[in-house]
Amino acid sequence: MSKFTDGNILVSNVTDPTLLPIMKKANAFVTNMGGLTCHAAIVAREMKKPCVVGTKIATHVFKDGDMVEVDAERGIVRKIP
Repeated sequence: MSKFTDGNILVSNVTDPTLLPIMKKANAFVTNMGGLTCHAAIVAREMKKPCVVGTKIATHVFKDGDMVEVDAERGIVRKIP
């Protein structure tokens, strides 16, 4: 949590209420698990932030420091070279 700064993208297996301080700082959320009614999706709607859930592999593909683009309208998350 100490490495997370304002504007970062939160990439996580799942989210829960203990991550709310980080979620407030994040520009977007990406999770391995979840669906329309999961915690990340609900919080994203409340905070009006982009969110892609249910990727299954996000935490395996993206590492700390990667530049990531999130297109929540299309459900696409990609690493920017």
